[in-house]
Amino acid sequence: MTGLLAILLVLAIFVVVALARTVRIVPQARAGIVERFGKYRTSLPAGLNIVVPFVDKVRYMIDLREQVVSFPPQPVITEDNLVVSIDTVIYFQVTDPVSATYEIANYIQAIEQLTMTTLRNIVGGMDLEDTLTSRDSINSGLRGVLDEATGKWGIRVNRVELKGIDPPPSIKDSMEKQMRADRDKRAAILTAEGQRQSAILTAEGNKQSAILNAEGDRQALILRAQADREAAILRSQGEGQAIQTVFQAIHDGRPDQSLLAYQYLQMMPKIAEGDANKVWIVPSEIGKALEGLGSTMNSLQGIPDEVDGPAKRVDMGAEAPQLSDVGAASLSDAHDEVAAAIAAAEQAANPRTASQAEKSAPEAGGDAPPQ
Repeated sequence: MTGLLAILLVLAIFVVVALARTVRIVPQARAGIVERFGKYRTSLPAGLNIVVPFVDKVRYMIDLREQVVSFPPQPVITEDNLVVSIDTVIYFQVTDPVSATYEIANYIQAIEQLTMTTLRNIVGGMDLEDTLTSRDSINSGLRGVLDEATGKWGIRVNRVELKGIDPPPSIKDSMEKQMRADRDKRAAILTAEGQRQSAILTAEGNKQSAILNAEGDRQALILRAQADREAAILRSQGEGQAIQTVFQAIHDGRPDQSLLAYQYLQMMPKIAEGDANKVWIVPSEIGKALEGLGSTMNSLQGIPDEVDGPAKRVDMGAEAPQLSDVGAASLSDAHDEVAAAIAAAEQAANPRTASQAEKSAPEAGGDAPPQ
């Protein structure tokens, strides 16, 4: 009984192990390489798979997803004999699990070495400046060479990127100085250009301002001249109308010689007014004016020829105060002194008319109205 139980237990264990070796589950995006007696038999897709236990063996499990591998920096010599350190990143994918398993022993190490050799070949034909500015061309060259070389390995290289290009410290310092000098140069050029533009705009603004000011002054002068012209025309028209009015009024009033002579004498003190008039020259016509004034004094309307009593003015209405004898005498004396002074002044001004002034003075005194 005990032996039978042992046999049954051994059979159960054998069945479990056989089932475990028969049923194989492959994850998604994976591929299983099955060997039978050491020889490739088939590839297991993702999912549940059945193999012959103890005969078939899943030797390798290949990842079919895109993989990213970063390689450490490698020294590369440029065409101008400068050593730069370049590190790369490779994006690849296994397309044929069988080739990736049996065509190459370690495809990642093979890709790394191929990348380094290809990179040295490409960068060796460039100088440092081209290497720093030609990343796209280097990436394209690397991808083409790697894709062609890894095709027989069942690998497709999707993308190659240069993660970093580090020149030597001395070269880096020189490049920084050069870039700093270049930036300073561009800054100086931009500053000078800005100052030039500012000066041009300022000069243009001053020019426009001067033009506008000149135009404004011209317009102001034109308007002022027009205003002065119109004012002069209006003033002349007003003076002409005033002269016509005065002339018409004089003719309507019919003035006689005595009124004109009296007005002439009234203007003489105004001529002598002012502190600057130190010398007063008596005009030669003053004798004729006095002669006319003396000859017509007695015939003025409203003044009687003979004085029998107190004189009365015609239009006043109220009686005028009587003049005493003393007042009349003083008035007559003052009149004589004025006439003598005028005659002396006329003689001093015009000696040639002295004789005429001497003749006109007695006549004027004889024709004066009695006081």
